[in-house]
Amino acid sequence: MIETKEIVKTFGDNEVLKGINDEFKPGRNNLIIGGSGSGKTTLLKCIVGLHEPTQGEVFFDGQNFTNMPFRERVPIRKEIGMLFQNSALFDSMSVEENIMFPLNLFTDMSKSEKQDRANFCLKRVNLEGKGKLHPSELSGGMKKRVGIARAISMQPKYLFVDEPNSGLDPLTSILIDHLISDLTQEYNTTTVVVTHDMNSVMGIGDHIIFLHGGQKWWEGSNKEIAHTDNRELNEFVFASPFTKAAREKL
Repeated sequence: MIETKEIVKTFGDNEVLKGINDEFKPGRNNLIIGGSGSGKTTLLKCIVGLHEPTQGEVFFDGQNFTNMPFRERVPIRKEIGMLFQNSALFDSMSVEENIMFPLNLFTDMSKSEKQDRANFCLKRVNLEGKGKLHPSELSGGMKKRVGIARAISMQPKYLFVDEPNSGLDPLTSILIDHLISDLTQEYNTTTVVVTHDMNSVMGIGDHIIFLHGGQKWWEGSNKEIAHTDNRELNEFVFASPFTKAAREKL
């Protein structure tokens, strides 16, 4: 489990996060949603240590990550998998080499063990046999799946995903959502997803926090969203015809 306690983040005079408290539990899809400038990506970066909170603390299974010196954070960092918005694959490396990259950095596996792990991860994301291809030979959806394969290569305890469906067509987006959800449940991972995709919210949102003006404005599940009277959340979520139709069915 990951806990955030009174997380505040300022950049100069701009207070982006204003005391965020929440718990992200394992085995469920924890989604952070909000409009542009609401602070959702900043919160994600504060949790993983890419930004240091101005105030407040982050705990990984009871361990105070915020107050740890850099060296003491390393064991926790090894248990973190990340999928970036643009997949962040190395163009000069093959798919297999991309997936093996964290294994080369953080493990003492033999080359054959790393290859076996890469092939297992590719099979898990339905890309078996694609290891020798390069990113330039892949579709956008395939790149996302390779990114997921790399993120799970270290068998992470915590998985962070930033805008997984950005730039993807609706069908591929649904496939990515289901893959993330399946992996979360299968490995009982503490998964945190930043998204603006309302299809994802309505489809896999087990636990959702809605940020508005740097504050946690609402939290609940996708079923509860359908019946909320929170005006700002309604304006954000039900702006599209799809989500209005989805709400009527719930």
